[in-house]
Amino acid sequence: MKTPLRALCLTLYPVEAASARYRVVQYLPHLRAAGIEPIFRPFMSPPFFRRFYTPGNKLRKTLGLLGFALRRCGDVARAGGCDVVFVQKGAHFGPPLVERMIAQILRKPLVFDFDDAMHVVSNSLTYGRLAMPFKYPRKTPQILKLSRSVVVGNRHLEEYSLTLNPHVTLIPTVVDTTLVRPRERQSKTSDKLVLGWIGTHSTYPYLESLIPVIQEVAARHDVLLRVVGARREVAIPGVEVDNRKWSLKTELADLQSFDIGLYPIVEDQWSLGKSGFKAVQYMAVGIPAVCSPVGATHDIVTQGVDGFLPANHEAWVTQISQLVGDAALREQIGAAGRAKVEGWYCLHRQAPRLAEVLRQAADSQAQQA
Repeated sequence: MKTPLRALCLTLYPVEAASARYRVVQYLPHLRAAGIEPIFRPFMSPPFFRRFYTPGNKLRKTLGLLGFALRRCGDVARAGGCDVVFVQKGAHFGPPLVERMIAQILRKPLVFDFDDAMHVVSNSLTYGRLAMPFKYPRKTPQILKLSRSVVVGNRHLEEYSLTLNPHVTLIPTVVDTTLVRPRERQSKTSDKLVLGWIGTHSTYPYLESLIPVIQEVAARHDVLLRVVGARREVAIPGVEVDNRKWSLKTELADLQSFDIGLYPIVEDQWSLGKSGFKAVQYMAVGIPAVCSPVGATHDIVTQGVDGFLPANHEAWVTQISQLVGDAALREQIGAAGRAKVEGWYCLHRQAPRLAEVLRQAADSQAQQA
């Protein structure tokens, strides 16, 4: 019987973070089925992650990060017994010391995955400039040069990565379509049509940019805005808002409760590197996705076919209003979006591709040995 390939999977965040959950954790059973034995090791613990992006206790958090950094040293030793090391976003905060030890001292093949423009300098919304030594934007190009292979979430990151590493594979951020499905028709709990947004405290400012549009739509139609994950009580004059906390247990139900999914983005260098995952989530549950035409949304959404890409205020108002007033159009667009996700933006299409990247990286190392 062939011995399974051992893959050490290092992430910055635990499963509660979308990047770890959707780009690593959901792949683990599929990697095992493909003859790869993954060992999942997040840098942060779940309780620490839940506290990390709330204000206050900076000294305690800094000490916590140092403790996790020491624990990560044990993963360097663990890497010695593995065939390949898969790093999502980074093994830890700050300079890539662990990645350098794995690639240059242990001589283990490194596969680096990222789905955000981490090489772009940007201040943390929670910690401001104090976070810059931890974010360390120079880490990304350094890891790219250390890596045997690179996996990226969108075409913008692919183009950037190819300037530093010739072995780049674009694997979009996807969902498991056996689990993420449209709601049952009879399960809608509100008579009002729901405009929905799901995100985090760091992406909420994008939704804020859409407030004038939402107000104009609400003045014309009887709609409810459902906001999930903003970590604040959103109040908009003239708009009925339902604020919900994000949780792993309720994420799917919250998505299924939307009638129209909103994905506004303000175009800048950071946003160009985003992988458009909200659009994929909305399309997966069979609702129309209305998205800013920025970065990956151009590749994910086909205007007027499986979603909408309004380019200005007037287009946002017109296209949302068109969907609000036409149930048949919502169903048509939602079904087309679901079909596109089932065809490409799904786990069963992308898991074999990730397994092949890991296997090729390990094989190339074995050939050089």
